[in-house]
Amino acid sequence: GAHIPYFAVHDLSNARDFYGRLLGCPEGRSDEHWVDFDLYGHQIVAHLARRDECAGVAGASPDATRNHVDGDHVPVPHFGLILGWEEWHDLAERLRAAGVAFEIEPHIRFRGQPGEQATMFFRDPSGNALEFKAFQDEAQIFAK
Repeated sequence: GAHIPYFAVHDLSNARDFYGRLLGCPEGRSDEHWVDFDLYGHQIVAHLARRDECAGVAGASPDATRNHVDGDHVPVPHFGLILGWEEWHDLAERLRAAGVAFEIEPHIRFRGQPGEQATMFFRDPSGNALEFKAFQDEAQIFAK
C-alpha cells in the first residue's frame, strides 16, 4: 500500500482542533501519543513529539529551507493534497475566515501556462508546512 504520512506535533489537542475542526478531517484511531486523521480520503498520522523535534522550530534559517517556484518561496519539507477547484476555494475561504496566517497566500500559479494551479501554504500549530493545490484541468497535474 501507499506510505502513510506521519508528522510530529507538540500538542495533540491543538492538532485535533486544527486538522479535525478547521480542516474538517474525521478522526480515526488514536492513543495518548498519536492520532489518525482522514485528510480528504488519505490517512495521515500526527505523532506527539517534543517541541524541539517539530518542524517549525528546526533552527534553520527560513531561506535555507525554501525553494523558489514561480516567484514563491516554497517551504521544504511540506506535505498536502490536490483538491477539486471548488473544494480548494472553499478551504481557502474557511482558513481566511479563521485567521490562519498563510506562508504563501492563496493564488493562481503558472497562469496561462502548462500546469496552471491554485496553491496555498500554511502551517499547523506545530509548524508543519501544508500545501493545498487545485487544477482547473486535472489532466495538467503532471504537465511540464
